[in-house]
Amino acid sequence: AGRQAGRQAGRQAGRQAGRQAGRQAGRQAGRQAGRQAGRQAGRQAGRQAGRQAG
Repeated sequence: AGRQAGRQAGRQAGRQAGRQAGRQAGRQAGRQAGRQAGRQAGRQAGRQAGRQAG
């Protein structure tokens, strides 16, 4: 019984750790994607503004 309980506890702990790691990885990936998207959007906006001004 002790062994089975330990296995179950280990599984649950592993699941929770995996979820937290996935959340953090998702946050970081989202930040980086947002930065890149912002840069590209800024470049395009700058180009369009330059064309209109020119």
